[in-house]
Amino acid sequence: MRDKKKRKEIDFGKDSIWEILLRLAPPVMIAQLIQALYNMVDSIFIGRYSESGLTALSIIYPLQLLMIAIAVGTGVGINTGMAFNLGLGRGKRANEIAGTGTPLAFVLWIFFAAACWFIMPFYARMSTDSAEVIKEIVIYGRIVCVFSIGLFAESVWTKVHQAEGNMKLPMIAQIAGAVTNIILDPILIFGMFGFPEMGVAGAAVATVTGQAVAAVIVLKDGFKRAPCLIACLRHIKEIYRLGVPNIIMQSAYTFYILGLNLILAGFSDMAVTALGLYYKWQTFFFIPLGALQTCIVPVVSFNYAALKIKRCSKTIVNSIMSGMILMLIGVFFFEFLPAQMLNLFTDDAEVIRIGTTGFRIIGFGFIPMVTSLIFPVFFQAVGSALKSSALTVLRTVILFVPLGYIFSQIGLSFFWLTFPMTEIVTTAVGIFLYRNFMRKYNIVKNVPSAV
Repeated sequence: MRDKKKRKEIDFGKDSIWEILLRLAPPVMIAQLIQALYNMVDSIFIGRYSESGLTALSIIYPLQLLMIAIAVGTGVGINTGMAFNLGLGRGKRANEIAGTGTPLAFVLWIFFAAACWFIMPFYARMSTDSAEVIKEIVIYGRIVCVFSIGLFAESVWTKVHQAEGNMKLPMIAQIAGAVTNIILDPILIFGMFGFPEMGVAGAAVATVTGQAVAAVIVLKDGFKRAPCLIACLRHIKEIYRLGVPNIIMQSAYTFYILGLNLILAGFSDMAVTALGLYYKWQTFFFIPLGALQTCIVPVVSFNYAALKIKRCSKTIVNSIMSGMILMLIGVFFFEFLPAQMLNLFTDDAEVIRIGTTGFRIIGFGFIPMVTSLIFPVFFQAVGSALKSSALTVLRTVILFVPLGYIFSQIGLSFFWLTFPMTEIVTTAVGIFLYRNFMRKYNIVKNVPSAV
């Protein structure tokens, strides 16, 4: 019985890379699919409830991303630190890092909840002049931020499980959380089965309830006893040394989306809504890419610690190849069915007109986006925080908003060129840094020129 169990365990250092990815990725993809569906359902119900509510969700989205960036980035630091130490055979240290995660998640939640409560009205007024939209931003934003303990706890405990090769329980947790959200959305938004009609507040309550359900499920074996205070402080330093690139990468999304929202607000609220609907659909079609990003971190980190550099290279090459193939699905939908995709959320003719043009132009950037997003994850996994952060800053700070502003000066239709141009430039720089990194290990000759 013990031998049978051992055969089921994943060996990051010996198993075929394709076998590892095929075993790790599907549970993550299923979980992210459900997450994407609940994000879309959330917007669909709100869109049917009120157009101002849909605009409010588009505006609050960057701030939600910042919260997720801090939570998930912390979890990624724990995941990477655990995988690295497990690769060196340091099981005790890996468990200490895992144990540091729970008190750290609690402190982050307190800080974020307090900060968001006070800044939410200012953030809303900065983003729009509509009194109705401002009101709904404050209501929705305060609920999802103040009651976000489930998000922070689930993010940490999920990464603990994934570092140990357990992708199944996090998948179950995220599915349960998403299903809870989907069920509660219409009940609380429209007022059904005796519940009062809550509108956008109902959508927010459904979101935090789903997060809490997911956290309770991954609590099992994800909660590890915290080490002493001195050890905790030492591990926190290590967690953020490894997790900061991911936090920067995710946080940068917050600021560039906020920047793009402000640029589009100069045209109309409908343009902001169209961009928000793009990100809803992007979440759905980027599931394979998101799963690959999640799966390659422990694999690359483990093998890099064991000095198996060729396996690191093979992991990235295989991930990029499979990611590009899967992203062709997104290209097809964005090029040929944009109006139908937008009509699922709104009947506003102007939003559909703006979004149709935008979707078709953005779709051209999906293939280079695979490499522009995977290379930073690779450098994060090997501990090269500077290169990972540099690629993220290049993409989200140096390129996205400045290019968006430049193209917007020509016209709204030209604004959407920001997306493919950003991905192409970031990919070119990522290839250069990656090949230089591999050249140190004499691996570059084995790396296809395509990457």
